[in-house]
Amino acid sequence: MLELLLAGGWAMVPILFCSAIALAIILERFWTLRRKAIVPAGLGDEVRQWARSRSLDPGHLDALRTNSPLGELLASALSVRNRPREVIKERVEDTGRHVVHRLERFLVTLGTIALVSPLLGLLGTVFGLIRMFLAVMVSGVGDPMKMAGGIGEALICTAAGLCVAIPAYAFHRYFRGRVQDLVVEMERQVFLLTDELTVASEAAPAATTAAAPAPRVPTRPTPAKV
Repeated sequence: MLELLLAGGWAMVPILFCSAIALAIILERFWTLRRKAIVPAGLGDEVRQWARSRSLDPGHLDALRTNSPLGELLASALSVRNRPREVIKERVEDTGRHVVHRLERFLVTLGTIALVSPLLGLLGTVFGLIRMFLAVMVSGVGDPMKMAGGIGEALICTAAGLCVAIPAYAFHRYFRGRVQDLVVEMERQVFLLTDELTVASEAAPAATTAAAPAPRVPTRPTPAKV
């Protein structure tokens, strides 16, 4: 294996560097994008129960905000729970952009590696062919070993670039799909919480109105008899 890498020429150095970065990104994204770490099971139901019982305080919100990306979105909605629905939606959208950006971290780099690796392999192929033609110009076609060295360098670089690019592209598409699935699930939980907060805010004024005493109607004074 080492002989093959050395036979690929200097173009193998950036290809191997790209492969190491791609492997590190893939392992990191597999660990970070676990469903139980992004969308913990039962968290949405628990937060909606908090909203129904009105047992919310700054400690609850701080713990929820650091719990997970879903908890951060739900905490942003609860922080403005007494505001109109439009304000809650805007706050969640602002927080959601930052959350999605963190979920997609390093995916641009992985996609770039998938695009650049075949080009690096093609560059190594071109240099291998140039080396072969230069050998032919110097010693003619009578020395097949020099021609074989150039052809081998070209083929090794091409194969190495494709071996890095194909898995990188496949995992890039896989992680993009996983992020989209997690975002859809977080949106569903936020919508359920927003509906719960809207119902609670509409029920509170109605209960206050029903509990208020009826206004006292003043009576007209009786005219004095002459």
